[in-house]
Amino acid sequence: MRVRIRLRTGPRVRVNRRPNRQAALVIGALLTPAAVMACALGFWRLAADLRWTSNFAIQNGFFSHWQVWMAGAAVLELAAIALDRYGKARTALPDSEESHASTLLNSEL
Repeated sequence: MRVRIRLRTGPRVRVNRRPNRQAALVIGALLTPAAVMACALGFWRLAADLRWTSNFAIQNGFFSHWQVWMAGAAVLELAAIALDRYGKARTALPDSEESHASTLLNSEL
């Protein structure tokens, strides 16, 4: 004897992967001080080249140029701005008819 149980097909279960916007805000907030530090190192290297300050800490190599530090500061700040915008973004959902009707009822003429 076979027993068949027929179930109606309901909505499919989907895993709703929500982006972690809080992590984006935290990382963006930490990138701004890093950009300020890179900019300070760039100005220090530029001042050392002009002999306004003592020698720069890094004498040789890729990071011994002030242009690298300034470009790095710009990239870090742009990344911080992008992550801040991403973290504060709200999903734009259209208003329902109920909220639209209540807005019309509450508005003053």
